Amino acid sequence: MKHPDAEGRISLAEMARQSGSVLRRGDSGHFSWSGSAAAPTLTDLTESLCFSPGDGRIWLDGQRMLLMHAAALGHLRRELIDTLGLASARGLLTRAGYVSGARDAQLVRARWPEGEAAAVFMAGARLHALEGVVKVTPLAFDFDLDRGVYEGEFIWEHSSEDDEHIAAYGIGADAACWQQVGYATGYVTTLFGQQVIFREVECRAMGAAACRVVGRHAAAWGDISEDLRYLEAHDFRARVRPGAPVPKGAAAAAPAAGPAAPQAAAPADDRHAVVGASPAFVSACHLLDRVARTQAAVLFTGESGVGKEAFARRLHQASTRAQQPFVAVNCAAIPETLWEAELFGVDRGAYTGATAARPGRFERAHGGTLFLDEIGTLSLPAQAKLLRALQEGEIERVGGTRTLQVDVRLVAATNVDLQAEVQAGRFRADLFYRLNVFPIHLPPLRERREDIPLLMNHFLQRESRRHGRRVAGFSARAVRALLHYDWPGNIRELLNFIERGVIGAEEGGAIDVHHMFRGEARAAVAVLAVSEQGGLVDTEGRSGSGGAVGVSNLLEHLRGTLDAPSLDLPRLEARLLQEAVQSCGGNLSAAARLLGLSRAQLAYRLERGGPPPA
Repeated sequence: MKHPDAEGRISLAEMARQSGSVLRRGDSGHFSWSGSAAAPTLTDLTESLCFSPGDGRIWLDGQRMLLMHAAALGHLRRELIDTLGLASARGLLTRAGYVSGARDAQLVRARWPEGEAAAVFMAGARLHALEGVVKVTPLAFDFDLDRGVYEGEFIWEHSSEDDEHIAAYGIGADAACWQQVGYATGYVTTLFGQQVIFREVECRAMGAAACRVVGRHAAAWGDISEDLRYLEAHDFRARVRPGAPVPKGAAAAAPAAGPAAPQAAAPADDRHAVVGASPAFVSACHLLDRVARTQAAVLFTGESGVGKEAFARRLHQASTRAQQPFVAVNCAAIPETLWEAELFGVDRGAYTGATAARPGRFERAHGGTLFLDEIGTLSLPAQAKLLRALQEGEIERVGGTRTLQVDVRLVAATNVDLQAEVQAGRFRADLFYRLNVFPIHLPPLRERREDIPLLMNHFLQRESRRHGRRVAGFSARAVRALLHYDWPGNIRELLNFIERGVIGAEEGGAIDVHHMFRGEARAAVAVLAVSEQGGLVDTEGRSGSGGAVGVSNLLEHLRGTLDAPSLDLPRLEARLLQEAVQSCGGNLSAAARLLGLSRAQLAYRLERGGPPPA
């Protein structure tokens, strides 16, 4: 590791302070600073942060964030230190930071898969600053992905951890930026694909003017047992008493990927995958797993499109009947005159045209699971026949004389309130009690918004394969629109939107709002993003006072920018039109989308405006 010297390292630090500077690969295969910006820039990252005050959520490109008092986190830090002891508290906070860094790395890698390597690495520093944790200034930064070499040196200023630690314990002999070290380690390790260790060599909590950290690939450090001691996840599983010795094996090498992040649950059948990680989703999965290996009847409730059949299939796959048939019936799609024949089967000669015996759904599901969707649509006579089959475990085919024994596990689903239907006399109470042995309610998508990014990625991969398209993900505007849409059609509607986007987006391009929405009402609640000036603006391009993004007074902003006492509106419009066309390489359709116009409107305005302004 070279320190700042007269050979140019100090100039790198100066360049790093410039807005939009990134690292680029040189002839030697290493990276150095360059003044031109590459994605993800600070603006890209800032656009990914949005606020939804109406429903109490903050999002960072689909991941939920929290805005908390630093003093509250400082209090938690003191409680951990005083309760568990310094070493155990440090381990907990380091691992919490590691998970945060790893999640941000996953976010950046998924959002900018084609981003320049150096810019992607530096996005962690920008995200840490955007999240209000610390200001990061690179001093030296050099890595080679092919050889597995990483070395970086950074200055940390305004560390929130130091503020709280010094307020509680004053200046001491040890570094205190534990979460921040964990974050840097988790972020770079996740991107690099092998263990990278960061150490804080100077800290404000030790009396330094600012914090200085050094990161290296594990082999370059030599002995890293002390570092891995704080990354090892033992304390997550068993509380360590203050002063207790470190458990045997705590210094063993931690996995390169670090503490595991929660994973979405998805069975092998991609068409019926169950995807999510929200508390509501996890709660439903816990209930499902608890009842799966029993023989109890299960009733799934919830709005249309929430995935009741997908959950029913997961229930079957987790049950002791998994190797036997799963038979699904949509009760609303079967005419009343055919319902009995569909469920119980038909004997030969039962009616004109019945030239051969045909087994019904009960027989086909023998030994396995019978799923009755929209069971609330059954007529009262059909309900009576179904109840008898469930109680006796036997059926008779239409036109038949033999009684057939059937062994099925019944799983039902409804999007109506069956208790209300019972009170209204439209559903039999005895059948309701037979079905409602173990009810599981599946919440609507608007109540599990944390799952939307996971579902977006799942459906994007699936529909891209199905339609043979290559799409580069979603624009920041598209992500915000999907996160804050009301979803009356739930997961089924989300799938519809993603399929539209995959078909409508340019090959290799990103899915934008206009690729998915076709007149559907957008979010009624205000969705706020952060402007380049640090203010909150809504995501439709208006600030709190009605101006453009990040500008409280557009007129004054333009006058100041152009240094003009008055504005020439036709000239401004002509310039805006021409710049939009130039930025899109002459593609009028793309330029029209940038300006919120149709292609015909743009062509008309260009023709009306005459030649481009000088």
